[in-house]
This record gives sequence, structure tokens and C-alpha cells, in this order.
Amino acid sequence: MIKPRRIFTYAFLIGVSAISIFPFLWMVVSATNKSVDVTKGRLLPGSHLIENIRNLTSQVDIVNALMNSLKVSVVTTLLALLISSLAGYGFEVYRSRAKDIVFNILLLSMMIPFASLMVPLYRMFASASRSVPSIGIDTLTAVVLPTITTAFLIFFFRQSTKMFPKDMLEAGRMDGLSELGLFFRIYMPTMKTTYAAAAIITFMASWNNYMWPLVVLQSPENQTVPLVISNLGSSYAPDYGVIMSAIVIATVPTALVFFLMQKHFVAGMMGSVK
Repeated sequence: MIKPRRIFTYAFLIGVSAISIFPFLWMVVSATNKSVDVTKGRLLPGSHLIENIRNLTSQVDIVNALMNSLKVSVVTTLLALLISSLAGYGFEVYRSRAKDIVFNILLLSMMIPFASLMVPLYRMFASASRSVPSIGIDTLTAVVLPTITTAFLIFFFRQSTKMFPKDMLEAGRMDGLSELGLFFRIYMPTMKTTYAAAAIITFMASWNNYMWPLVVLQSPENQTVPLVISNLGSSYAPDYGVIMSAIVIATVPTALVFFLMQKHFVAGMMGSVK
């Protein structure tokens, strides 16, 4: 006989799961309906998905926007993982009197909102546009550079490195490995779950980044997916079916990344080292 407490627990978990998944289901269902049905709150699938996608592709170049977002997200993720892991590794492995002071200052920078940095960043990239146009305003490089590392990622890697067996580094030094060899041949393969968790966090943050690309990107051909979706909703009479279909398309890459790496993500967030 099932205990009443277990029945309550299962019912609670099922209810929370239903509440959590409802927005996603509503988004997918809305992508198959007309705009008028979406505004009425229709919860049944319709037959207008192909029509909505056709209207979407006729209004905006969604494929180009997806490619721009993919370029920005992949490059940002790779650079952020390399730079942040090097910094976190260095803060934990190497000893220095000033190390903790620098690290504390780095943590304090997390209190500064990015919105307060956009004006000086914009002026810096506007100045760079005159001398090096390839990294100036209205380039994807200008979107990537300010986000290739964050204080949070450095903190995340340093905390995970505390669990790293330091004896492996000593053994590598005795075998004649250089310091970079220790990092690339011992540290990185051992910390793969941490890298997976950091990759998911960074990729999703970069893919959904809206504020800074809105400021720095001006040409329609350089716009990322969040900007394109925002433009769809800013018209006088937005087509919500088209908007929902665009959101579904934009959600697919991040969902795939998460589901493919979710096991490593959980292990990495728990700080395990394999």
C-alpha cells in the first residue's frame, strides 16, 4: 500500500513539472495557430505552422540571424572556457600574496551591472571603428569581445579546481611536462564535467544576449536572433503566430545543447571531478 506522504510527494512533483513545462508547450502550440487564436489563448494545436514559418521567412532572414547567433555563441563559448579556466586554474594552483586581493577585486566586479558599462564600451568600440573597422561598431566581433570571460566563470572554475587532485600535477611535473602541458593534458581532460556545465551556461547566455547586441549592431544583416524576434513584436499589429514560430526555432539550438550535455552539466554543477 502506498503511503499518503508518498502520494502527496508524487502529486506535488507532477504539479510542479506541469507548471514548469506549460510555457514551453503553450509556445509550441501557439506556433501552429493564427495570431487571433493565440490572443484568445487557444491551447489546442492548429494547422498553420507551415504558414507561420512561410510568413516568418518572408518578413525576416531568420537563417542569417541563426547563423549570426551561432557564430557569436560558439566563438564566445570557446574563448570564455579557455580564458576563464586558465584564470580559475591559476588562482587556485599557483601561490601568491596578491592573488587573493586580485580575486576579491574580481568578485566585486560582479556587483557592477552590465548596463552601466555599455556607454564606455560603446565609446571604446566606436573609437576602434576608426582604426580597426573589423572590431568596431556593427560587427559580430564587437558582440563577442566584452563577453569572452566573466567573473562568475572564473569563480566557477576556481571553486571546481579546489576538488582537483593536486598530486596529478606533481606527477606530471616529475614526468617533465611544462605548465601549459599540465593544463592541457591533465587538467582539461579531468575537468570535462566542469567544462560541460560552463559551456551550457555560456552558450545559453550568449545565445539569448539582447542588450549589448541591440546597442552595438546596426545593420539588419548582422542582427542576431533575439533582435530579429524583438523587431517582429514591435510592429503596429504583430502576428503572434509568426513570433511564436520564430521563438520555437530560436529555442531548438539551446535545447539541443542542454539535452546533449545535461548529465555532464549536473555533475559539473555539483563540483565532481572525473
